[in-house]
Amino acid sequence: MRTVNTREIADKIYELALRAGVTLTPSCLAALKEAESSESCAAAKFALSTLLDNADLSAREKLPVCQDTGMAVVILDIGQDVFLEGELLENAVNDAVRRAYADGYFRKSICDPLTRQNTGDNTPAAIHTHICAGDKIEITYLPKGFGSENMSAMYILKPAQGVDGIVEAIVSTVKKAGSRPCPPVYVGVGIGGSFDTCAFLAKKALTRDVGTHNRRADIAEIERRALEGINALDIGCQGFHGKTTALGVSCEWAYTHIAGLPVAVNIQCHCVRCQKATI
Repeated sequence: MRTVNTREIADKIYELALRAGVTLTPSCLAALKEAESSESCAAAKFALSTLLDNADLSAREKLPVCQDTGMAVVILDIGQDVFLEGELLENAVNDAVRRAYADGYFRKSICDPLTRQNTGDNTPAAIHTHICAGDKIEITYLPKGFGSENMSAMYILKPAQGVDGIVEAIVSTVKKAGSRPCPPVYVGVGIGGSFDTCAFLAKKALTRDVGTHNRRADIAEIERRALEGINALDIGCQGFHGKTTALGVSCEWAYTHIAGLPVAVNIQCHCVRCQKATI
């Protein structure tokens, strides 16, 4: 048994949040550079070049890479041989987010869904915990902007719709979104599970490196087909047409009920800001 104080978790999340606010992931940067170098549409090529310049300036000057500094999504995979001591884990996580958004001068965007009263410190975070084997804690931090979140969708397909139905749901979601989620987008997809677990799988898929593929060959084929279909839409970077509407499609799956086929599509803009650490 290993003892970890929740203050240590909070301090690590604070570091990840500050870094994520000003830095795109290496895989996102690589995908943007590849898209820019291969783009033949002049307007889209210029837009991609501008996005890369913005990312470089943000990292160099420690400035928010996007004005929407997002809702803090925190995923904690906690080994069952870890004993947590100190303040309540939820309070520790929210304290870390509160401090990071103040010290990083990040926009505070969290509010009551009805009154729209802003909480003033970007809390509470969306916290997901999972108990796993071992004595370590894996922390994943994803600040999720809502220009892209608003373009996401949930489907309960008929089982008979199968793979073709899944691919159609993914492509049609991006087509309907058009230029609104600031493409080129990164698309996270959840397949299976229940209504709630499917949506989380789609969010978790966005924490994978852009360009990676699911280990299941049939799921990887869905990723390939969906990406091909999306990039054939000719929406392009920021809606200027061109070859790249999506940088990647990542799918995660879970067993589901015989009567349903849940599919969740979580859209991420070009600004992928995921950071990870292990305690």
